[in-house]
Parts: sequence; structure tokens; C-alpha cells
Amino acid sequence: MFFNEPEKLPKGKKQPVAVDRSFPTPIFKPLDLYNDAELVIDSHSTFIFDVECYSNYFLAMFTNFRTGKIVYFEMSPNSTIDYKKLEWVLWNFLLVGFNSSNYDLPMLFLCLKGLSCQELKRVSDRIINEELRPRQIEQEFKVIVPTKINHIDLIEVAPLKASLKTYAGRMHCKKMQDLPYNPAMPLTQEQANILLHYCINDLENTILLFIELKEQIKLRYDMTEQYGIDLRSKSDAQIAEHVIASEVMKINGNWPRRPIILEGQSYRYAAPAFLAYATPAMQAVLDRVLATEFVVGASGAVLMPESLESLSVGIGNGIYRMGIGGLHSSEEKTMHKADEEYLLIDRDVASYYPSIIINNNLFPKQMGKAFIQVYSTIVERRLKAKAAGDKVNADSLKIVINGSFGKLGSKYSCLYSPDLMLQVTLTGQLALLMLIERIELAGISIVSANTDGIIIKCPRARYEELNQIIKQWEQVTAFYTEETKYKAVYSRDVNNYIAIKEDGTAKVKGCYSEKGSALNSRLSKNPESLICADAVTKLLVECIPIEQTITESQDITRFVCVRNVKGGAHKNAKYLGKVVRWIYAKGETGTINYVLTNNIVPKSEGARPLMDLAPVEDLNFDYYINEANEMLYDLGYYKPKQIGLF
Repeated sequence: MFFNEPEKLPKGKKQPVAVDRSFPTPIFKPLDLYNDAELVIDSHSTFIFDVECYSNYFLAMFTNFRTGKIVYFEMSPNSTIDYKKLEWVLWNFLLVGFNSSNYDLPMLFLCLKGLSCQELKRVSDRIINEELRPRQIEQEFKVIVPTKINHIDLIEVAPLKASLKTYAGRMHCKKMQDLPYNPAMPLTQEQANILLHYCINDLENTILLFIELKEQIKLRYDMTEQYGIDLRSKSDAQIAEHVIASEVMKINGNWPRRPIILEGQSYRYAAPAFLAYATPAMQAVLDRVLATEFVVGASGAVLMPESLESLSVGIGNGIYRMGIGGLHSSEEKTMHKADEEYLLIDRDVASYYPSIIINNNLFPKQMGKAFIQVYSTIVERRLKAKAAGDKVNADSLKIVINGSFGKLGSKYSCLYSPDLMLQVTLTGQLALLMLIERIELAGISIVSANTDGIIIKCPRARYEELNQIIKQWEQVTAFYTEETKYKAVYSRDVNNYIAIKEDGTAKVKGCYSEKGSALNSRLSKNPESLICADAVTKLLVECIPIEQTITESQDITRFVCVRNVKGGAHKNAKYLGKVVRWIYAKGETGTINYVLTNNIVPKSEGARPLMDLAPVEDLNFDYYINEANEMLYDLGYYKPKQIGLF
């Protein structure tokens, strides 16, 4: 057991809370360990691996993805490492880790070089605290961290940049646990044994992530074979950069260099020839955009000028706001339904940003027109693969197309081109406003707009007229739109809504979806009482009362909340961790609090920690029912006078 010691902080700062980090002595199951003969038989299998490092203890553990059998290596006052065996394991299996390119592999090859526990701990601290990179480690310690080793690092494949514990919480892992002992402390033999079993839990969570990402990994295998570059440990954006750069090199004869664009560099928007408005108000908006200087900030991204950030564009009954990221309408708490008189129609522009790039012949200056040649070929190949039902190639090429756009704004990328990104995003917004203006001038209402699409409330008698307006816009702009008809749309705001399609299925976005926008995956979003959105959606689609959905559910994962807590959280001075999971239970009082400040973790009143996932017999159904009713109010389902219902 150990307690964190309150530090002396500057005046006005709160003292950290002294919390109990002890835990019951666990009962461990015997480990299913490999013997040497079994290792040889299973060579070339997939091994999930992890490394832990203390000043007097170093652990490298590997587990077979299929069978769960384990081989591990310890360095401590009581044990030494069989270096030859460790090296054989590293070269004879497919290794899968998390942040393993930057941490685990460098640590393992430093271990093979003969560094002691204390020396390894000093390097470990520098990797964590100073972000020491593998290349720097190689130069400073005269060690080679092989790039040809058979290895996948899941941290880049997973969306966004979260910790393994965060991803584990999002996947509803069985056990959530922080490192059990302060990494600055030496370990006793008993503590080392407990740490070994903690490492097993981390490996199990890495296996969960590996399974969750199986489709993304398969695509990376296919693309590795296709392009002859190892893409297995790269993000979508990194894949796009490598594929496009390698194809451009085949044309230009050299790898494109990353441009140096200094903070303060400014650009002006150049409107494409098709962009024109009918009303003086929209002509004034275009004039303002054309007159604006867009400046590159310290991050390398173009900053949104104040003159446009504060601009509200009014067309018909709608108010639209422009941004570097895209166009947004401003509706709140609104409900629209199709009926005998009106249709609700969603029109999305297909491949909007790629079409803008190709149609307007836009390319990063450092790549020249070879970029357009490569990019157009990739887009054409994807469309053909999609039409032919070739999902593997269609999805692979989609990664390249979508991933490349983000790299246009990264100053660390050879695709970096802030002026191109500006040109694409502004053209997308202004062209969409052009379509909105034409439809509204015809007396047909737009009820929502977001980046690459609009939702239209059209009189049924004028449906063909609407189609003609859209067709004329498509001919002028060379864009193409795809249609979805809705029975109803319920919107908290433009980014958070539930739309009911004509076939009875629901399209849920934002806080009503368990998936985040990155990769359209649950890995990019913490779960927060998912049962409430389930209940609301079932009410809107199937007319099932929210009380029925909530009280009849047997799935505890739909009731949990997961939250990242900087510095860690506690309840009643019992330490929980930096990623906390809880449910709301009957009779539960008090809050979950930050260790560093003792401030209340948001929405944790009446929360019961559930770090080990298990059924809960006394769930506070009233809490979840109330939350679902609040959602319905936010969606415009209840009128303000009805709020007294809950």
C-alpha cells in the first residue's frame, strides 16, 4: 500500500487529496506457460506483448493471441534474463503491441544490449517525460531498433490518440486498473508478482483492441502487399501520405519534400468560375471572403479570421456559420416530420472534397501536377471498385482519399499545403450556400446544413421542381448529390440529431451515437449512459416507451459511463484511476472527485464506481429515465410547456 503525498503548491492552488491506493491481495490463477519445445512449435504465431520497468525490476511478457499461453522475461535481484531466448522470440513471432514502436521495442533492444534495471528505468523515464524517440535512442545508446521486425503497433491504427485504458473502457473491458505501484518506487518480490498479473490484464485489453481493429488491420495488410510498403502500423493519414508520396515519386523522380511555411504567412481565397449568387446579401458574403486575409498560425493551420468567425449568413429562415472546418446551420431543439404535404430529403454531395480538388485542378506546390494525376487515378479506381462490389480495394482507396485531406493541414507532412486546404473548405461552404440560396429563392425550405449536405423540407407537389434546381446546380459545379428520404428529423443542434429513414432505420449522430466521428468507431468516443439514447431511438422509431427499454435491458454496458480524469479520480478517498467507469445505483450518495483538486468529476453525483464489470441489481432506473426525457426535450420532441412531465 502507498499513499500519494500532498505537495506544496503555489498560493491559491488546491492541495491533492491523500488517497488510499491499496487493493485486496488478489488470488491468482496459475499461468499457462510455454516450455521451449512448445515455443518452437508455435513459432510465427501472433504474440501480444508488453513491457514494464522499475528501478529494480524489468518485465517483458508475451501471450499467444489464439491460445493465451504465456512466455515472460524478468530482470530483478532474484532473476536474470535469457537474452538469447528473448531475442529468438522477438524475431520468430508476429508481435502486436500498443505504443510499442516508441516504447516497448526500444526498451527490449536496450535490454538485449545488457542495460541494467536502473539504466533501463532512466531511459524509460526519458521516453515518457521527454518524448525521447527511437532514432534518438539509437544515436545516444548505439543500439539498432530494427524496422524490419514483424510487428504491428495498434496506437496508430486506432482512432485519435487515447491511452490503452481509455480504449479498454470504450470496449467495455472486464477490468479497469491503473499501474498498481508508483513507478518511482522499487518493488518488493510480492509487488513484482502482483505487477506481473497486472501486465496480463493489459495484454488482455490489447487483445480486445486487436480484435476490434481487425478490419482496419486486414486493409493494411492488403495495402502493404499492393504498394510494397509496410503500412500495418500507420494511421489512415500516414497511409495516405506514404502512398501518394511514393506514387508521385514514380512520376517526378524524387520524394516530395515538406515545405517550410512560417507562422504569419497569409493567403487569399480564389473563387472558382462557377461560384455566383443571385441576392445582394450573398454577393456581399462572397466579397467579404475574397477580401479577407487568412493567416497561418503557430500550429501550421490556417486561422479563422474574426471577420468571418462572427459572420452569420441568413438565407430564408436559416442562419449559417462558416468555419475552417465546414459550414453549419444553427437550428436547436427542432423537430421536422414528413407528412401528406411535405417530404424530408437529405442531399449529400458525393466525394465532396476530392471532387473540389480534382475539378479545380488543385495540388500541393511541392508535388506539382503529378499529385492531380495520382489523386485522380486513386479516386477513379475507388469508384470502379465500389461499383464492382470490390470492398477490399474500395475501402483501401477510401483510406488514401480521406486520409490525405487531413495531411494538407499538417506542417510535418510532405502533403502540407494550407492554401490548398483553405481553397477546398471555403469552396465547399460557398458552393453549398449557392445551392441553399437557389432552393430558398424557389420558396422551398432548408432545415439543416452541415459540411457536405443539406436537409430539405419540400412540398410533395414540388419534388420534381426541387430535383431540377439541384440538377442545374450539379451541372454548373460538376458535383453530384445522393438522396436519402426521412420520415422525421429530431435535432438538438446540427451535430447532434436522430433522423428516421423511410425504411424505419435510424441515423444517429453526435451524443446519440455510441460511435465517434473518427473511423465511425466506438473507439473514438467514451460511452455515457448509452441506454438513454437506445430508449429515445426506440421510442421515435418503434413507439416503445422509454421506461420499457431501460427497465428491461440486461446489458450492463449500456448503463455505464467512462471518463478520463486528469491526475486520477477517487471516491471517498479510495483511488480509482485515470480512466473511471461508473453506473448510477439506488441509494448511492456522494460524488467522484479529482485527486489533484478534489473538484467533482462532471455528472458523477450518485455514481457508483464499476471498475470491474459485473451485473448490478440496484440500478437507479429513475436516473436513466429522466436523462432520456431530457434528451427528448433537447430533440424538440417535448414542447417547453411539457417539461414538467419529468
